[in-house]
Amino acid sequence: MSINHVEQDFHKKVSSKVYLVSEGTNRFRVSTPFRFTDGDHIVIVLKKEGANWILSDEAHTYMRLSYDFEEKQIYEGERQKIISNALSVNQVEDRDGELIISIPEQQYGDALYSFVQALMRISDVSYLSRERVRSTFKEDFRALVCEIVPQERVDFDWNDSERDPQGNYVVDCRINSIPRPLFVQALANNASTSDATIVLLKFEKWGIPFNSIAIFEDQETISRKTLARYSDVCENQFSNLAGNKDRIKRYIQGKMEI
Repeated sequence: MSINHVEQDFHKKVSSKVYLVSEGTNRFRVSTPFRFTDGDHIVIVLKKEGANWILSDEAHTYMRLSYDFEEKQIYEGERQKIISNALSVNQVEDRDGELIISIPEQQYGDALYSFVQALMRISDVSYLSRERVRSTFKEDFRALVCEIVPQERVDFDWNDSERDPQGNYVVDCRINSIPRPLFVQALANNASTSDATIVLLKFEKWGIPFNSIAIFEDQETISRKTLARYSDVCENQFSNLAGNKDRIKRYIQGKMEI
C-alpha cells in the first residue's frame, strides 16, 4: 500500500483536506475536516487486519451516544432504525460496538466516503428533534414494563370495553392479576397529562378499583396547574423514566406481589 496513493484517492473521492498520520506499523489516523455537531472531529483509523485493510471508528461513535443514552436505549425504537439503516446502506459492520468497513480492491476513497456518511448519520441520533425524541419515550416505557411484567399480566392501551366500547378513556398500561389493577400512565407533555387526569377521574366515577402511577418524560416541563390537578388523582409519580428505572421496577414489583 502506497500512502501517497491512498491520500490521492481520498482527495479525489472525499476531500482534499484528508490526510494520514502514522501511528505505528500498519496503522494511520485519518484526519478529515468532518465534525460532529458539537465541533469534535469524527474518529477514523486506517489499519491492517490480516491481509486486509479496514477503516475503524474504534468504538468512538457509540461511546459518544452513551453520553446521551443508556447503552440499551441506543438499540431501541427510532434510534435503532436510524442506526441500522446507516450501517446497511453504507455497508458498515458493527463489531461489538466498533464500527468498521473493509476496503475492497484498494477502493480507499469510496470506503472512506461511505464510512463518513455512516458515522455522521449515526451521530444524528443524539440530535434528533425534540418531537422525534419524544416518539421514543413511549417505546422506552413499554420496553421497561415488558422487562418487569409477564406478558399475560399486562395490557397496553387498555380501556373498559363494557363502559367505554369506543375507547374514549384509555390508560397506557394496565397490570392485572392483583386485587386492584395497577394503571401506569406515560406522560410526555401538558396535553397527555390533562388527558390522563380526565381518564382517572372517569374511572373513579365508574367505580373501577385501581391503583395508579405516572411516569413522566420530564416532569419539569409540565405546567404547575396541570401537574397539581393530576396529582389530586394519581397516587404516585416518577419525574422521568431514564433516571428512575430501578425505583419504577421496585415499585411495580411490590404492587404485583400484594
